[in-house]
Amino acid sequence: MSKHYEHSSFREKLIEHLFIGEMLKLSWQKDDCQLEVMKPEVDNAGCDIVLEENNIIRHIQLKTSKLGAKKSGQNVNVRLANKPSGCIVWIEFDEHTLGLCSFYFFGSEAGKPLTGLENAKIAKHTKANADGIKAERPNIRTINRGRFDRYDSIEALYDVLFVPKS
Repeated sequence: MSKHYEHSSFREKLIEHLFIGEMLKLSWQKDDCQLEVMKPEVDNAGCDIVLEENNIIRHIQLKTSKLGAKKSGQNVNVRLANKPSGCIVWIEFDEHTLGLCSFYFFGSEAGKPLTGLENAKIAKHTKANADGIKAERPNIRTINRGRFDRYDSIEALYDVLFVPKS
């Protein structure tokens, strides 16, 4: 059995910490050291971490997949749109080194609310009921990979997260 499957929760938490570490390092390198990191005690709105920099608060739902995975989209909680500058960051990682490779971003510009979930496809449960029917998940939407913006550096993602467009 693959370690990635057997220890997926461990891997997800590790990638989250690597991501937060890279964000903190960039704040350090920018000589401001102002990035704040918060972790919701309860995740009932799809928010995994909250980052604040330059008076921009980002409620972030983190998603991960190994480099080259065939995953075509991600499921997103619609309540994330109610949070200040809610967004989804989808991290592709190297399955051998766990290095962060590329970043996919779905959200609005810094300081603006998340839009685009209202017309997205309603997600379904992965397992069928006794009648073989996969029920809809009314608060979850599927966002296709093509709707995400790709960034090949953590620095570019940092700017998208925290620098308002002029």
